[in-house]
Amino acid sequence: MFLRIFLVLSLIITFISCTKNEKPIYESVEKVDPYDLYQEGLDSFKKNDFFFASKKFSQAELNFKDIDLAAKSAVMASYALYGMNFYEEALDSLKIYLKTYPLDKNVIYAHYLIAIIHFEQITDEKKDLKPILNASEKINFFLEKYPNTDYSIDLKFKKNLIENQLAAKEMYVARYYISVQKWVPAINRLKIIIKKYDKTIFIEEALHRLVEIHYHLGLQNEAKKYASILGYNYNSSEWFKQSYKVLNKDYDFKKEIKVSNETKNKTNFFKRIIKMIK
Repeated sequence: MFLRIFLVLSLIITFISCTKNEKPIYESVEKVDPYDLYQEGLDSFKKNDFFFASKKFSQAELNFKDIDLAAKSAVMASYALYGMNFYEEALDSLKIYLKTYPLDKNVIYAHYLIAIIHFEQITDEKKDLKPILNASEKINFFLEKYPNTDYSIDLKFKKNLIENQLAAKEMYVARYYISVQKWVPAINRLKIIIKKYDKTIFIEEALHRLVEIHYHLGLQNEAKKYASILGYNYNSSEWFKQSYKVLNKDYDFKKEIKVSNETKNKTNFFKRIIKMIK
C-alpha cells in the first residue's frame, strides 16, 4: 500500500519538474504597428497588388485602437477586394463594415461601392435579369438616401443606362412575340415600355410596333392613336415615318414636299401629318 502511494507521489514530482523545464505552449507575439500595416497595404494597393493590400488593411483594422482608422482600413480592404473583381467577397466585407461601423463617415461611400459592384455585374438584355434588378434597387436606395452627394451624379447616369437595359429586355421579348405572332403578350410588353421606360431610347420603337400590330389586327383607331402619340412627341424620327407609311401606303417620305409660303405660315409639314392621322 505504502509502496503504491510512494510511486504515485514520485510520478507527480517528476511530471512537475519536467513541466518547469519545458517552454510554455503559448508565447505572446509582439504587437505590430497598425500604421505600418496600413502603409504596407496602401503601397501594395498603388502597385495593383490588391490581394496583399486587402490582407494588410484587414490586419491594420484589427490592430487599430482608433475606431475611425479601423473603419477606414475596413473600407480599403473591401475596395481592394473589388479591385480584384472579387465581387461577392467585397459585398460581404462591406456588409460587415456597415454593421460594425454604422456611424462612420465613409458609410456613404460604402453604399456607393455596393451599387457600383451590382452595376458592374450587369451583362445584356438577353441574359439573366436579376443583376439588372439588383443594381437598380441599390442605385435607387442610394439616390433616395443620399440625393445631393457627388456620387449621386454618377449613379443617376448609371440609372438611365439600367432603365435602357430594362427597356431593351422588354423590347427583346416583345420582338420575339411579334415574330411568332403572339399579339397580346407582345402588346403587353410594349405597353410596359411606354408606362415605365418612356424616357429611354426604346419608346419610339415601342409606339411604332403598337401601330403595326393594331393595324395588322384591323384596329385602325388604336393604330392611329399610337401614331398620333408618336408623331406629337417624336415627329422627326424614323419610327414616326415608318408608322405613317403603315397608315398611308402610297406616301413616300423620301420624296421632297414643296410647301407654299402661305401654307407654311399656317402649319408645318409634320403637324399636317399628325392631323391626317387623327
